[in-house]
Amino acid sequence: MSEIKFINQFEADKKFTYDERIALLRKRKVAQTEEKARNGGANEDDYGLIVQNEFNYKLKPNHENGSIYGYKAWTENYCSILDQHPLYCDPLDAFVGKGFLFLERLRPVDKKWNPAYPYDELQKLFDKYNVISGIDNCHHFTPDLQIGFDLGWGGILDKLKTQRELHDETHHEFYDSEIAVVEAIIRFLSRMAKEIKELGDKENNPELKANLYEMAKMNEKIAAAPPENFKEAIQWMCWFSMLSRTYNRGSAGGQLDEMLRPYYEKDTKEGILTDDEAVFYLACLFLQDSRYFQLGGPDASGKDMTSKISYLCLDAADKINIACNLTIRVHDNLDEEFFKKSVAYLFKNKQGWPRYSSDTALAEGFMKCGYPLELARKRVAAGCHWMCMPGMEYTMNDTIKINLLKTFEVAYYEMMEESEEKSVSKLWEIYQKHLKIAVDATGNGIMHHLKYQSKSQPELILNLFQHGLIEKGVNITDGGANYYNMCVDGSGIAVVADSFAALEQRIEKEGKISFEELTEHMKNNYDDKDGEYIRQLMQHSERYCGGDTLGDEWAKKISNIYTNFVRDLNNQHPGINFIPGFFSWSNTIGLGKTVAATPNGRKAYEAINHGANPNGGFRKDGAVSSMCNSIGAIQPGYGNCAPVQLEFDPGIVNDEEGIKKMADMIRTIMNSGNTLLNINIIDANKILEAHKDPFKYPDLVVRVTGFTAFFAMLSPEFRQLVVDRVTSVNGNKINDAKE
Repeated sequence: MSEIKFINQFEADKKFTYDERIALLRKRKVAQTEEKARNGGANEDDYGLIVQNEFNYKLKPNHENGSIYGYKAWTENYCSILDQHPLYCDPLDAFVGKGFLFLERLRPVDKKWNPAYPYDELQKLFDKYNVISGIDNCHHFTPDLQIGFDLGWGGILDKLKTQRELHDETHHEFYDSEIAVVEAIIRFLSRMAKEIKELGDKENNPELKANLYEMAKMNEKIAAAPPENFKEAIQWMCWFSMLSRTYNRGSAGGQLDEMLRPYYEKDTKEGILTDDEAVFYLACLFLQDSRYFQLGGPDASGKDMTSKISYLCLDAADKINIACNLTIRVHDNLDEEFFKKSVAYLFKNKQGWPRYSSDTALAEGFMKCGYPLELARKRVAAGCHWMCMPGMEYTMNDTIKINLLKTFEVAYYEMMEESEEKSVSKLWEIYQKHLKIAVDATGNGIMHHLKYQSKSQPELILNLFQHGLIEKGVNITDGGANYYNMCVDGSGIAVVADSFAALEQRIEKEGKISFEELTEHMKNNYDDKDGEYIRQLMQHSERYCGGDTLGDEWAKKISNIYTNFVRDLNNQHPGINFIPGFFSWSNTIGLGKTVAATPNGRKAYEAINHGANPNGGFRKDGAVSSMCNSIGAIQPGYGNCAPVQLEFDPGIVNDEEGIKKMADMIRTIMNSGNTLLNINIIDANKILEAHKDPFKYPDLVVRVTGFTAFFAMLSPEFRQLVVDRVTSVNGNKINDAKE
């Protein structure tokens, strides 16, 4: 039997309520998170990985550079991992499904892309403009888990074998790899069931022994068969999460309430499931992984999907109260009681969940891409800032970042060094030229990725949960998807807008400084004589999110031209739909480190602005509406997001009035053109204390960006960014939301 982690032996007469089990499981989760933080942490999702030292898989490369490429190597390594992977089982839990590693991260960091398919000329442009191209980035599209619910792993295996017989040998590499993977999964799950039973044999506590035996029986069944009840469906989801994460960090979860509603309704009608049990099982699901789920929202016909299970999902997240990534889809017919309950939990727990998306802005935007409303509504919140139709589209969401600020820097110094004319209009002309080059290079990079990705890293797990893909017998990047909607994010819009505005205001309108003088101060990082005075002068120009300012006007101009350039990629690459967005994820620090001092007073190599938000420290007056209106005005408007991030000090009590004001504010923001809203309600003093000693509050969760994370898990540099955001808007109160 393989190594088994964290087995507690409770006294034989100990009995547990569901709440006691949740509290103990949460306590262990916090301890494990602290352990991960002390081992280096991460500026990303929690993923639910377990820190351990007993299982260290050694990659079996198929290339002299030490990496793996193509179907065979990925299949052999993944199957080998599953054949060796230990069981993690906590007898207090309802489910198993914890993983220890990501296969994709075992590759040499600089040897990910198959060198047989180089893109050297494109890389020169990516380096020049600091573009994160997305080449070799995996997943970031959404599977349809209903396929797994309907077929089970055994049914998927049968389907693969049947389709193999119907296709010629050009497809056999695909089918042979997928068949080997599914057979390894069934083998692994069957072994896990046996090992859980052996744990039950050793357990002294009768209640926990019975739980382990029930868990073993359930896992033995769903190793190959489809789940038939609520509990089995969640266990199946837990394993899918672990199996997809172990391969390449996996994917999003989908519309959780609708996926589980049929099982819940059937089981409660038959009297085999109580609401207390359902909440406990859901809490264990959230404990297992910080996967993204959507709740509520309209179905294809516009009917609200909120149901009893939607409420239970909120209750479960409240009970486990860890890093959760739940999104509420706001629309006109959203159940008002459910909406207010979600806001109440946002106040109560102050852990950054849930967040809110706008059905109107997202659906209407996606329809501009040529899709009908029914398909637009199938796009669910699936990641940090992205949407996806489960099992229907390939997106590369949140993997591509064009550094708008680096492009600005290239344009600025070209004007200063090569152009006789020094003016804002000339700079804008040069900036557009370079932005077009950067966007076109990014589009060519996406096409290169699509053409050769299966030769580098095929999607052996998520391929299985796409509609019609197994019948086609090709990887999702080779034509296996129904739709190709490629997300192209711009980053740093606020710094660029503020820089253009500062130049126009201080040089051309007021004549307080010349381009040459400012450039000299920038080259000296504003540390020279009068440098700080000039920096403050430029920094206090009319800025983006000020409300009808020069900065706002420039942000709209930048958004419009960027959107047009990205949409023009559709003409260059027919059959692929390119959708612009504005987002930086956790790249705010990295993208800033490539750019020297800028005209808006930003010092060299400092972080860029967060997503579509203004530059940090801008609004300290609680003018939430002005900021949100400005962000709403720069939305690209084609179905992808430019999120709003709000930070609130808890200056209002958790009462009905406060909940109503917050709900009204969210509705107002969602109706002003905005697509996605993230909210932190955090005591500024508490986060300052946690920054000094992260382990003083090891269970403190913050909404970092599109994801929530334990604050202690973040690097000191990234913690500082969150601290700066929170403390700079310490004056924000819910009362100020409706100006």
